[in-house]
Formats: sequence, structure tokens, C-alpha cells
Amino acid sequence: MGWSSLRVATALLAGLAAPAVAPSAALAGELSPAANYLLRCAGCHGVEGRGATESGIPPFPGLVDPFYRDEQGRTYLLHVPGVVSSSLSAKEIADVLNYIAARWAKAPAGIARFDATEVERRMAEPVADVVTFRRGLVEKYRAAGVDVAPYPWP
Repeated sequence: MGWSSLRVATALLAGLAAPAVAPSAALAGELSPAANYLLRCAGCHGVEGRGATESGIPPFPGLVDPFYRDEQGRTYLLHVPGVVSSSLSAKEIADVLNYIAARWAKAPAGIARFDATEVERRMAEPVADVVTFRRGLVEKYRAAGVDVAPYPWP
């Protein structure tokens, strides 16, 4: 191969490689809330939010409202393992939680939206044992006649 052919081949390869390494919204971490849900939450809760009750993963459809409408419930949501380990920014976490409420709450219009400030504040609140914390919330909700997803953790 001559020098001119090599230059043409190099230029072609560079042109083909450029889109693969060019920055994009996805690489910059600017994913939509739905995309972040799929990447960070759907592995356990499923694409349709049905969870896996037998594995201790509660479903979302029609069962998230009490957690979103209660101060302690909102704190709990910021301490579930998937949120804590998500590596998302406070704004991205707020956006995903708002996406979940909009998609699966019974009455999403009446739910206060999360914002980055609230996410940071609630994540800073100490929760020593998230399972025990959730059990207390479920007890409170059920005593008030509110339906809550099954949760088989010991």
C-alpha cells in the first residue's frame, strides 16, 4: 500500500471512529428520567415496575402513593439501596422519583415533586436500617387502611 492509499485509509478510519468517541448526551450523563429508570431501577423493579415480591422487590403500580405523600416515606425513598447506590446526581434522582410517581402512582397529580434540594436533605438524614424503617412505615400505613406492597424481608 502506497502513502496516498494509507492516508486515504487513515482518513476513512478517523471519520468512522469520530462518531464513536464524540461526546453525546448519553455519555455526558444527560439521560432522560425514563432512561435512568431503565438503567438504574428496571433491573430489579422491571420495565413495567412490577418488582419481584418473592425476592423482596416491591411493585410500583398503584402502591407508591403513601411513600410519596408522607414525610417519612419520602425520606425512605431516598434510602432504598438502589437509590443510594445509583451514582445519579441529586437532580437526576429527583427526576427518576418524579417519573416513577407520574407513571405508577394512583393519583400522581396530588404528589409533591422532588427537587435536588429535597433529595440532598433527605439523603443526609440518617437511616440506620432501611428495612426496619420501611416496616414501621408499612405498619403506620396499614393502620390507616392504606394498601402497601408486600415486602417479605426478615
